[in-house]
Amino acid sequence: MVEEIDEILLDCEDKMAKAVSHTELEFASIRTGRAAPSLVERLGVDYYGSTVQLMTIAGISVPDARTLTITPYDRSSLRSIERAIRDSDLGVNPTNDGNLIRITLQPPTEERRRELIKMVKQRAEEGRVAVRTVRRSARHQLEQIQKQGTVTTDDLASSEKELDQVTAKYIAELDRALETKESDLLEV
Repeated sequence: MVEEIDEILLDCEDKMAKAVSHTELEFASIRTGRAAPSLVERLGVDYYGSTVQLMTIAGISVPDARTLTITPYDRSSLRSIERAIRDSDLGVNPTNDGNLIRITLQPPTEERRRELIKMVKQRAEEGRVAVRTVRRSARHQLEQIQKQGTVTTDDLASSEKELDQVTAKYIAELDRALETKESDLLEV
């Protein structure tokens, strides 16, 4: 029944990797003062009565370190895109020249940086909770297998030790991503 244990551990590792990548995507959407398409590409835009992500209806480019340009594929969506950017929590004011939308990013103030760091830490903690939830679920599955009598106590103990090592690996990845994002936010 070692195959069952391996299957549970592989599934667990896959889910933990997805939790980490989701958290990193969340980090990418938090503004650091530098222009990056990830700041706006997942914004919800009202497009002909339904909400779609900005990246599906417009091209996003970064002409310089502080400017984003958004060129809609359909010019009639310019106003909707502009409204979505204004209503977002980015704190920017887009300019619309009739063909494209230009966003100039100012460096965040010290107070705003502190708020952003709090947001990043909160998202990192949410990622850690997701990883721990996956660990708890896998541990429960392992205990169920052991209760069925198909796995020895020693096998269970070694698999739980391996599970803890995998968990520590992904929590460390989250901590590294958090550290990187914090240093980006503190950079002036």
